[in-house]
Amino acid sequence: MMAVYRRVFGIGLQDTFVYRWNFVLRSLFSVIPLIGTFFVWRSVCEQGAGLSEYNLSAIVFYFVAVMVVDNLASPTEDEWRIAAEIREGQISALLTKPINHLAYRLSLFGAYRFLYSLVTLPVVGGILWILREHLQLPQSALTWPLFALSVLGSALLQFFIAYSLAMLAFWILEVSTLIFILYSFEYFLSGHVFPLDLLSPRLQAALQWTPFPYELFFPVQILLERLDPAALQRGFCMQFFWVCMMGCTARFLWIQGVRKYQAVGG
Repeated sequence: MMAVYRRVFGIGLQDTFVYRWNFVLRSLFSVIPLIGTFFVWRSVCEQGAGLSEYNLSAIVFYFVAVMVVDNLASPTEDEWRIAAEIREGQISALLTKPINHLAYRLSLFGAYRFLYSLVTLPVVGGILWILREHLQLPQSALTWPLFALSVLGSALLQFFIAYSLAMLAFWILEVSTLIFILYSFEYFLSGHVFPLDLLSPRLQAALQWTPFPYELFFPVQILLERLDPAALQRGFCMQFFWVCMMGCTARFLWIQGVRKYQAVGG
């Protein structure tokens, strides 16, 4: 069975390059927001805004790490594609095949993230070189495997959330509004716009019980070595909890959605 999903992974690589120039340009220019972010936060730090937790170098390193995790783990249009397959009836062809749809889409997701990361690697390397005076590599060798594990958890969590959103297309004709609303919250509450530890302690405590910090902020904090052992353990436990929770939710919605889809088709 694993051979089937390895084949799907290969198909995903080929499918990605059907529109190769669109893919390449989108991959390369995705780093442009980092440039704007750098100038904005440099201005904030130079004006002495009182960021006790971060100086300019720490802020730059933070957003470079966000860019790296985002490239490695964040889905790109997966939920739109899955929802379109359901809405347009293309899902019928997959229902007749002896494959697990969740594993099938996860294989395609992995293929796309692999190529996306590969294409952006030279650009990311150039940015790291340009900003090298602001970057400080982790001092502990253990940080790298912990960071890799947290990025894997982030990728699974984000994929399961995207998949669950797409499953709503079994009940709702147009899910774009729901996707936009959730991702609007996610963009701010995952640490994409600013470090979450700049928020008040009460808000930080509340956010720890949501899945959003474990998508970006938690892996980045590991790379920056800003977590003590207790916070590290708690973070991995919460990330694992949300991966399992959203994975079960994705599976449940698929099962219920297929039942409804078959009933309508009948």
